[in-house]
Amino acid sequence: MLILLPPSEGKASRGDGPVLDLDTLGFPELTSPREKVLDALVTLCHTPDARAVLGLSEGQLDEIGRNRDLHDAPTLTAAELYTGVLYDNLGLATLAPEARERAERRVVVFSGLWGALRLTDLVPPYRLSMARALPPMGGLAAFWRPFLAAALGPLPGLIVDMRSAPYAQAWPAGERAVAVRVLKESAGKRTVVSHMAKATRGAVARSLVEDPGEPGDPRELAEVLTGLGHRAELHPAPRPGKPWTVDIVIDS
Repeated sequence: MLILLPPSEGKASRGDGPVLDLDTLGFPELTSPREKVLDALVTLCHTPDARAVLGLSEGQLDEIGRNRDLHDAPTLTAAELYTGVLYDNLGLATLAPEARERAERRVVVFSGLWGALRLTDLVPPYRLSMARALPPMGGLAAFWRPFLAAALGPLPGLIVDMRSAPYAQAWPAGERAVAVRVLKESAGKRTVVSHMAKATRGAVARSLVEDPGEPGDPRELAEVLTGLGHRAELHPAPRPGKPWTVDIVIDS
C-alpha cells in the first residue's frame, strides 16, 4: 500500500543535517528532473521576478533567500520538514517503532521541487508549490507527470490518495487508487470541507500506518477504515482508469 500525501505550506525553518545530496534521495529516477527544477528555482530567486512567480506575500520574502541558498543549506528529513495540520495529526514523532517503519515504507510526499519524497529523505526547507509555473519548464504538474509515472507507476499495491488537486494532477494514480474525501454532516446534510479535511486525512494516515494490515483493494480499505473507527463510505470509480473514492464523514 502507498499513502500519497501533499506537502505542507508550513515547514521547519532550518535543518541541522548535511547539505543536499540528490543522489541519496528516494526514487533515483527523479534525480535528473530534480536537478533541473532545483537549478531553475535557484536561478529565479536571483531575479526580481521571484516574488511574483512564486506567489509570495510581503511577509514571505525571506523564502526567496532560503531558495537561493538551497545547494548549501543544511537538511532535515521530510518527516521533520513538513509541519502543517495534516502532519500534526499524522504525528510521525509519536508513532511506535513498528508504525514508524510502516510509515517510512508506505508514505510518499509529493513536492513541486523534489517530485516525490520518502519520509527519510534529507532535504533543506524550500518554497515551491506544484501549482506554479517555473521558468523555463512551465507548469510543474505537467513537467513532473511523465517522470512520476515512470518512478511510481511500477510500484505495487493499493494507493490511498490524500493529495490536494495540484499534486494529484502531477500523477493521476488511476483505478488502483482510492481518493480520500472528507465530508461534514450537519442536520442531515453533507458538505465537503477543506481545513478540517487536512486534520482528518492526517488522522486517517496515522490509522493506516499504525495498523499492520495491508488492504489489497478499495473494499478492503473501506472495511479496514471502518474497523479503525472512521465512518467510511466507498464509491466506485466513475469510469475506467479513474480512482475510487472513500468518503470519511465527520460530525460538525
